[in-house]
Amino acid sequence: MRHTATPARAAQRRADRVTEPARATVVHVTTVPLSLVTHLSGQIGFVQRRGFAVHVITSPGPELDTFAEGERIPVHAIPMARAITPLRDVLALWRLWRTLRRIRPDIVHSHTPKGGLLGMIAATLAGTPVRVYHLRGLPFVTAKGGRRRLLRLSELASCSLAHRVLAVSHSMRSIAVEEGLCPADKVKVVLGGSGNGVDTERFRPAADDARQAARAECGIPAEALVIGFVGRLTREKGIRELERAWRALRRAEPRARLLLVGWVEAEDAESRDAVAALRADPRVHFTGPVADTARLYPAMDVVALPTYREGFPNVALEAAAAALPIVATSVPGCVDAVQDGVTGVLVSPQDAAGLERALRRYLAEPALRARHGEAGRRRVVAQFRREAIWEGIVAEYRALLSIGPGASLSARADDAPAGSR
Repeated sequence: MRHTATPARAAQRRADRVTEPARATVVHVTTVPLSLVTHLSGQIGFVQRRGFAVHVITSPGPELDTFAEGERIPVHAIPMARAITPLRDVLALWRLWRTLRRIRPDIVHSHTPKGGLLGMIAATLAGTPVRVYHLRGLPFVTAKGGRRRLLRLSELASCSLAHRVLAVSHSMRSIAVEEGLCPADKVKVVLGGSGNGVDTERFRPAADDARQAARAECGIPAEALVIGFVGRLTREKGIRELERAWRALRRAEPRARLLLVGWVEAEDAESRDAVAALRADPRVHFTGPVADTARLYPAMDVVALPTYREGFPNVALEAAAAALPIVATSVPGCVDAVQDGVTGVLVSPQDAAGLERALRRYLAEPALRARHGEAGRRRVVAQFRREAIWEGIVAEYRALLSIGPGASLSARADDAPAGSR
C-alpha cells in the first residue's frame, strides 16, 4: 500500500531496516490510532530505553502521523474497522500477516477487542514466538443474545491464541477466568492494574491560579461547585443517569455547575434526549473532545463516572491523581480504581437517585472532598504510577522471551515478575 509523504510514512520506511540482533522487537497492534495515546503514550520510549525495538500497527489517520512523529518509531498503517465487517476483516488480516512476516518480531502485543483478535490470528499465522493480548474490557458482559455470543467467542479466540493475557484490572481477570476465556495461570495483572498507569506529575492537585484559569476557559464562575464528567457522552457511560441526577442537583444547589468533557457518538440514539436536555441548560458546560484533559480537572470539585461497564477507567486514576474524589458505579474495573468510602463512592449502575445523593454530599462537604481526594492521590502514587506499570510490562516481556516459544507458560508460573499476578 502506497502512502503520501507524511511523518508516519517516513517512519514506515525505517520499519524495513534490519533491527540489531541484540534488540528484541515488539509490535503493538490496535484498531484505531486514537487508542495509541491512552494505551501507549510514554510507554514506547520507556520500553525502547530498556533495550527493545518497537513498531506500531493501526489504522491510518492524522493521530497516527502525530504519534509516529512524537514517539519516533516505525508505524504501519493498515485499515481496520471497529465493527464486524467480514470482507474488510479478512483483507486487514492478510495485510497484518504480510507486515508481521516482513518485520519478524519477537513479540506481538495486541489491544482492544478487534485489534486483539486480528493481531493474535495474524501473529499465530506468522509464527511470532511470543503473543500477548491486553484485555482492556469485555463488551460481551453487557451485550445480549447473538451479539453476546459473538463477542464472547472473539475474546475466547484472542485469549486462546495468546501466550500471555494481561488484564487491566483484577476484576477483569476474575471475569476472564470465571467465563472460561483462559486458565488462571495464563492471565495476569501488572501491579494494581490499568494499561498504562497515570502520569502523577501531569495530573496533580492544582494551585488556585490553575483552578481559576480552567474555570475561566470553560465559562464557569469562580465560586461555583463543579461536577465533572470526562469521556464519551453515551448510554453505556451513564449519561442518562447523570442527566437525571443533575436535574435534582441543580434545584438543590444554586452554585452547582456540570462540566462535560468528551464527545457525543452519533449512533447512540438512546442518549439523544438526555444530551439535548443537558445542552439546553445554561449551567451545563460542554467542551467537546479535549486532547489535554489535565488542564480541565482543576476546574472540578468532584468527578462523576456512572458507567455500565469498564475494564479499568483512566478517568478515575486521573481524577485521583488530581486529588479529586470520584463517584463511580460498582462495576468491574471501577471497583479496582475507586476505594469506596476512602477515595470516592461507589453506587449501583443505572441508579440516578444513588448518584445524585453521593454527588450532593460531596458538594455539601468540602472537608470530605479534601479527605477523599488526598487519599486518592496517595493511592495513585503508591500503586499506579506509569513508570512502575511500564517496568512490570518490560519484566513480563523478558520473562516470556526467556521461556521460549515451545515451553509451557504454566510451568514457569513461579517466575512471574514482581508485582504481577
